[in-house]
Amino acid sequence: MRATLTIAILAALAAPPAFAAVVIDGRIDPAEWQGAQHITDFRQTQPLSRAPASQPTEAWILATEDGLAIGFRNLQSPNIARTRQEAQRDQGAQADRVNLYVDFDGDGRSGYNFTVLLSNSIIDTTITNENQFNPDWDGDWRHATSEDEAGWSAEMLIPWHVATMRDVKNGTRTLGISLDRVIGATGERASWPAVSFQESRFLTALNKVEVPAYSQSLLAITPYVSGVYDNVATNSDFDTGADIFWKPNGRFQLSATLNPDFGQVESDQLVVNFSANETFFSDKRPFFTENQSYFDVPFGGLNNANRLIYTRRVGANADDGSGAGDVTAAAKLNGSLGAMNYGVFAATEADEAGRDFYAVRTSRDGDTQGIGAMVTRVERPCYGQDVGTGECIGREASVYEVDHRWTPNPQWSIRTTLVGSDVDGMGQDAYNRPDENQSGSNTGGQMRIDWDMGEGWRQQLYMVHLGDKLQLNDFGFLERNNFNYARYDLGKRFTDFPETSQYSAADWHWAASRRVNDHGVHIGDAASINRSGQLRDGGNDYFEIVTWTSGHDDRFLRSNDNDVINMPAKYFLFYERNRPRQGSGHWSFYGNMRWASEGLDTPGKSSLQLDLEPTYHVNDRLSFFTAWFFEHNNDWLLWHGDNLIGSYDEDMILLNAGSVWLINDKHELRVRLEAIGLDAKARQAYRVADNGEPVESAETIPDVGVSNLGFQIRYRYELAPLSYLYIAYVRGGSLTELEPFSGFNARDQFQDAFALRDSEQLLVKLSYRFEL
Repeated sequence: MRATLTIAILAALAAPPAFAAVVIDGRIDPAEWQGAQHITDFRQTQPLSRAPASQPTEAWILATEDGLAIGFRNLQSPNIARTRQEAQRDQGAQADRVNLYVDFDGDGRSGYNFTVLLSNSIIDTTITNENQFNPDWDGDWRHATSEDEAGWSAEMLIPWHVATMRDVKNGTRTLGISLDRVIGATGERASWPAVSFQESRFLTALNKVEVPAYSQSLLAITPYVSGVYDNVATNSDFDTGADIFWKPNGRFQLSATLNPDFGQVESDQLVVNFSANETFFSDKRPFFTENQSYFDVPFGGLNNANRLIYTRRVGANADDGSGAGDVTAAAKLNGSLGAMNYGVFAATEADEAGRDFYAVRTSRDGDTQGIGAMVTRVERPCYGQDVGTGECIGREASVYEVDHRWTPNPQWSIRTTLVGSDVDGMGQDAYNRPDENQSGSNTGGQMRIDWDMGEGWRQQLYMVHLGDKLQLNDFGFLERNNFNYARYDLGKRFTDFPETSQYSAADWHWAASRRVNDHGVHIGDAASINRSGQLRDGGNDYFEIVTWTSGHDDRFLRSNDNDVINMPAKYFLFYERNRPRQGSGHWSFYGNMRWASEGLDTPGKSSLQLDLEPTYHVNDRLSFFTAWFFEHNNDWLLWHGDNLIGSYDEDMILLNAGSVWLINDKHELRVRLEAIGLDAKARQAYRVADNGEPVESAETIPDVGVSNLGFQIRYRYELAPLSYLYIAYVRGGSLTELEPFSGFNARDQFQDAFALRDSEQLLVKLSYRFEL
C-alpha cells in the first residue's frame, strides 16, 4: 500500500501541470492563463511616437486545442471617460476596443483582424497587401468583455478552423501577431509590437510567436430559405440554397455554395454615375467572402477597388440582357502542400447565356521574399450577337498573373505584379462593351517601392502600365486600361506636439505624378500636398491641395480610336473633420468640403460640395443618423454621344438618414432612407474637333433631372453564430429625365424621389448554420 502511494505521488509530481481551460467570459483568471506568453511592453502607435503606453495594458497569448486564446487587461484612469457604444458587426465605432492581428502562416501574405469593443461588439476583417483591410468576411469566433472600477478586460478565442495553415515540422507553428488597445475618448492606440497599419509595412512586421501546432476539423452546412413578395409587380418568389464549409485538417478546406442569393438583405448605396468609370460595390454573399483574401490580388492603380477577381461579376447582369445571372453553384479550395499554398475557385451560372468562372492561384513565401501566380478564365457563350444572323458569339477570356514581394530589411519593401490577358472570340472595349476589334493579347505591370528612412520620413514610388487592350473586367475590376502612371510620394510624421496642442500627431505628404496613355497621349501631371491630423478629442481631420497641368481626357468620349478632349489645368481643395461621441455625450459628427475647378472653363467656373453627417446617440444601443450632401457645379460636363458634350449648371441634394437600434445582443432593427435629387440646366453645347479642341455649338442639348429613392426597414435576429432570420421591407425607384429646357429644380427632384415606387418588396430570409 505504502509503495503504491509513493509511486502515485511521484507520478503526479513528474506529470506536467494540468492548466484550467480558458473560459471566454471576459474575466482574466490567472489559473486559466498559466503558461501563456505575457505581454506588457505596449507602445504608442497612434500617435506613432513609439513611447510607452499612457495607460497600463497587459495581454496574454495562449495556444489551446480549441483555438488561439487572447486576453487583455486594460487599466484606465478615472479622468478618462470610457466609451461603451454598441455597434453593428463590422461597423465599428470610436469606442474603447482591443485588436488582434494574426497571420497564421507567419509569411506576411495575408492575415486577419479581430476587434472587440468594450460593449462586446465585434469587427472581423481580412488583411492583404500589407495593410489592406476588407470587412466583408465574417468568422465564427468567441469573445467576451467585463469591467470594474480600475479598467476593463477582454478575452477572445479564435478557432484553428477559421483559416488554412501550412503544414509544420517539429510540432510548432510560427504565427505573426500584433495586439493593440484603443482609448475611444482620446483616439490613442498602444500596440505590441510598435508597428502601425498606417505604415507601408505591417503584415511582414508582425512579431513572430512560436506556438504548439494544433489542428481542428469542421463541417458546417448553412441552408437558407427566402421568400419575396413584390407589391408593385404583384408577384412572389421563393428560393432555397446552401453554403457548405469543410475543413478536415489545417492544410485543406473546401467551401461551396448551391444557388446563393445576392445578398438582398444588404442594400447598396445609391449612386449617380454619368462618368465613363464603373462603380465598385462590395460583395455580401457569405461564400464569396469566406477565405477570399487568398485570391485578393490588387492591381491597376492606387484605387483599392482595382483587383484581378471581383466576385460581384459572378451573378451580375446576364450577357443576354435577361436580368441578373442565376448562379447554380460555386466551389473554392484552399490548402497547402509543403511550403506551397494553393487555391482553386470555380462558379457556374444557369441558362444558355450562363457564364463559367475559374481561378487557380499558388504562392510560396520565405523570410524576405515571396512569389505568387494566378490564372483566371471566364467562358461567356453569348457575349455578343452576329449582326447578320443574330446568333450568339462567345468569348473566352484568360488572365495570367505573377507577383513578387521582397522585403530585404525593415526599411525597404518592393512589390511587383505582372499581368497578361488573352481573349478569344468577341472582344470587349474599355467600357465593358462588346467590340470584335478588341480581342487578342496584352500585358500590364505595376511596382511599388517603399523606403522608411527613419525619424518619421518615408518615400514611396509607384508605377503602373496597363496595355491598351488589356482585358481584366470579365472577372476582375479595372477602372481603365490604356494607361501609364507614375507617382512619387514623400511623407513626414510629426508626433512631438506639446500637451497644450489640440493635435497629438500629424502626417504630411508631398506627391507628384504623371499620367500618359499607351498611345502617348498626355493626360496630365499632378502635384499635391496633404496632411492628416489626429486630435486629442479622439477625432481626426484631413486636408489636401491638388493641382493638375493642362492635358487631355481620353475617356470622356467613350472611344477606342484615341479621341481626346483638350483639358485646361485643374485645381482641387478638400477638407474633412471627424469628431466622435465623447463619453456619455449624445452627438458625433463627420463633415467634409470639396472645391474643384475641373471643367472646360477653369479656374473661372468651379464646383462646391458640402457633406454634413451628424449622429445623435440616445444611448449606447440606439442612434439616429443623417447625412446631407449638397453640390453645386457650374461647369458640369456630360457626354451626349459621338463627339457632342454639354456643360451644365448642376445642383444635387442627397439625403442618407435612419436609425440603428441594437435591442440586445441578438436583436437588431435598422431603418435607412436614401434620396437623391439632381437637376442640370444646359449651359453650352460643344463639338470636339479632330485636334481635341472643344468648339462651341448652337445645338440644343436637354436639361437633365434625376430622382432616386431607396428605403429599407430591416429586422435581424441572430439565432446562433452565423445563423440569422431577416425580415425586410424595401422600397425603391429611379427616374432619369432628359427634357429640353424643362426647368428642373434640385429641390423638386429631391421631393419627387419620395413618390418613386418602382419596387416595393417584403423579404423574409432564414439561414441556419449546422456544425457537424
